[in-house]
Amino acid sequence: MADPAVIEDAPRDFIRDTIRADLDAGRVQSLVTRFPPEPNGYLHIGHAKSICLNFGVAQEFGGRCHLRFDDTNPAKEEQEFIDAIEADVRWLGFDWGAHLYHASDNFEQLYAWAEHLIEQGHAYVDDLSAEEMREYRGTLTEPGRDSPYRDRTPDKNLELFRAMRAGDFPDGSRVLRAKIDMASGNINLRDPVLYRILRAHHPRTGGTWSIYPTYDFAHGQSDAIEGVTHSLCTLEFEAHRPLYDWLIEHLPVPAQPHQYEFSRLAISHTVLSKRRLTQLVQDGHVDGWDDPRMPTLSGLRRRGVPAAAIRDFISRLSIGKTEGVVEMAQLDSAIRDHLNTHADRRMAVLRPLKVVITNYPEGQTEELDAVNNPNDPDAGNRIVPFGRELYIERDDFMEDPPRKFFRLGPRREVRLRFAYFVTCTDFVKDDNGEVVELHCTYDPETKGGNAPDGRKVKGTIHWVSAAHAVPAEIRLYEQLFSIENPAGADDFIGELNPHSREVLTDCLVEPSLAARNAADTVQFERTGYFCPDPDSTSDRLVFNRTISLRDSWAKVKGRGR
Repeated sequence: MADPAVIEDAPRDFIRDTIRADLDAGRVQSLVTRFPPEPNGYLHIGHAKSICLNFGVAQEFGGRCHLRFDDTNPAKEEQEFIDAIEADVRWLGFDWGAHLYHASDNFEQLYAWAEHLIEQGHAYVDDLSAEEMREYRGTLTEPGRDSPYRDRTPDKNLELFRAMRAGDFPDGSRVLRAKIDMASGNINLRDPVLYRILRAHHPRTGGTWSIYPTYDFAHGQSDAIEGVTHSLCTLEFEAHRPLYDWLIEHLPVPAQPHQYEFSRLAISHTVLSKRRLTQLVQDGHVDGWDDPRMPTLSGLRRRGVPAAAIRDFISRLSIGKTEGVVEMAQLDSAIRDHLNTHADRRMAVLRPLKVVITNYPEGQTEELDAVNNPNDPDAGNRIVPFGRELYIERDDFMEDPPRKFFRLGPRREVRLRFAYFVTCTDFVKDDNGEVVELHCTYDPETKGGNAPDGRKVKGTIHWVSAAHAVPAEIRLYEQLFSIENPAGADDFIGELNPHSREVLTDCLVEPSLAARNAADTVQFERTGYFCPDPDSTSDRLVFNRTISLRDSWAKVKGRGR
């Protein structure tokens, strides 16, 4: 049991209030939850809400949370997905300890319980085709009709079911159905399918089975076997709860778990349907499940989003029964808030423009002190090299700047970050009239960025030393979709943002970035947050933009910046 003070300090919502009440009344001695993904794809940000809730309440109330794979459909399941799901849950910061389970662990027990239903007259083998079953099921306004095979005797049903297991019938030719009520107002109770014939290699059981239980049959019974007390599901399973309860009531299960539903997460400018995410991957619209534009946890991780930022984002959401769409800006805000505090700063020039400081000694190099993180004194300083030739951002110079342009222009003075005041005295153009080189002078009395005479400059720009800069490829990412609700579009593929990725190949970064840990996300000063990509090699660094410093989409949507 958790410390009562800890329980009292836990967040409040209807799920936690229910758990508190069950613990206080003694209906539950120890809380057990579970996160039950189907290994047919990668986890996405929507799953993070369920992960954080299930593991979170277990931690808060001194219980435990199981990781259980719902591996009942081998036609769509792969070991790759199993491995990725385990890695994602761990990365998000949760550990199931010894409590890793699979629905397939229970296949023999589930089969025995299916025979029990048959013997009790609560299940039968049906020969209707899938199309005929849909026709017999009825509609939301019309009751269904009994299958002509519904009144087979228990002995005949057992004989047929055992033959199904033995592999005597073709795939899809027969199913086992619960015998409940074809006139029920809840279509899920109109004799739902419990088993179907499916010859497919299973990642764990191989070719042992020719029949597999449905999710509805395996889920609640697995909960009971594992001693789950609170089975937390998203709202789409609310209509399945009567079936969940019916099966628990009609089977000799060792426990009586209860299902509770909460609203799932929906986010603007993306899709969280696993079917649609699979289509994006299989049709080549993205570069795999971990493409940094994808809302998958592996994609967010590759983009440099910290797990702590995702947990913080989830903690800001309400746990309730009302469905709604969360603005992507809320996730972005949580990411920026975390990185602003925790990310070290570095200098990188994405679109380089050469600068020659004409009065700086040729061949001289200085080592300047640079603060790693102004928000974290413990982050310390680093050394950045400085010399006669530098590179700055092309956008930091204008030949004829407007009055409120506070960067470099002819006869304008700016501060070079951590270095000196410099003044542009001349510039060089190529044959196309494009500025390709600036000539500047520096004031040696302003080392560190301050003038002893007290004069002020309004502009501070970043730079890299030409002699020491490291070449890099930098990938700039925006939202994958151009519209707010691609999930509601008739053709969601047609709403893909054609500008969701821009690759810059001639970038230059300060040399300290060559030695960074590949998992670290840093702030490129005045530009955004970036992390090394696994595509990086010893010869060329590759960085992904995690997020810009400001909401670039706010301006597009008319909210200002």
